[in-house]
Amino acid sequence: MGNCLGTRVKAESPIHTGETAKYVSNDGKELNYDSSGKYSSNSVPPTPRSEGEILQSSNLKSFSFSELKNATRNFRPDSVLGEGGFGSVFKGWIDENALTATKPGTGIVIAVKRLNQEGFQGHREWLAEVNYLGQLYHPNLVRLIGYCLEDEHRLLVYEFMPRGSLENHLFRRGSYFQPLSWSLRMKVALGAAKGLAFLHSAETKVIYRDFKTSNILLDSNYNAKLSDFGLAKDGPTGDKSHVSTRVMGTYGYAAPEYLATGILYCSCFLNLYWIMCKFLQ
Repeated sequence: MGNCLGTRVKAESPIHTGETAKYVSNDGKELNYDSSGKYSSNSVPPTPRSEGEILQSSNLKSFSFSELKNATRNFRPDSVLGEGGFGSVFKGWIDENALTATKPGTGIVIAVKRLNQEGFQGHREWLAEVNYLGQLYHPNLVRLIGYCLEDEHRLLVYEFMPRGSLENHLFRRGSYFQPLSWSLRMKVALGAAKGLAFLHSAETKVIYRDFKTSNILLDSNYNAKLSDFGLAKDGPTGDKSHVSTRVMGTYGYAAPEYLATGILYCSCFLNLYWIMCKFLQ
């Protein structure tokens, strides 16, 4: 999957204060962030990182495996929200302030993704998810609350997205998922575009290689948030216009020029966004 863990991520340590969040870079410089996803500081020094290393981020909680067992009622089958190639996702509850396990129906709802213990590829994607979502904040990116790295266990803890994925609504996968009105479809399309634009901006430079309807999650108000950063990659630096990588992603969504050459430009993702908009029609 290429080197998913690159050499820099811009933002750290969000302190939410209403409409504006503050970040502190590695050199102690304060960054201001507003709802547009823009930073008001100048460039931030790179944060060196190597594969296998979890970046220290004060806005992520390191959970123990026993804490997440308690939060999900021992990963009971009736707590399963979904399953995929990465593993299973379970519903759980934690205290909003202490972030400790609480009884079902109390505290805040979380989604706990548990990695299948079947290979290094899954571990690399798990690390990429922690290192990207642990350092970035935007209203149209799903929030990563914390992680568990204990013995062979690899888990991720996210905010709960009660409306599920855009894919489920478009293809009516289950009686719970209802067709979206045109106004909601426009809202989702705009939210997804804002998240993608933030990632590909000059300030952030993260290439999100798995943009598809199943990775666009909806909160209770149908705000769209991008999820699943296991295939994310640092964007071009300096005067470079592209990065070269082994082709990754989902068949049917990737741009033809990327499939043919393995060269990624940010403009390649116009093809993915166009495909999503066709599904929304």
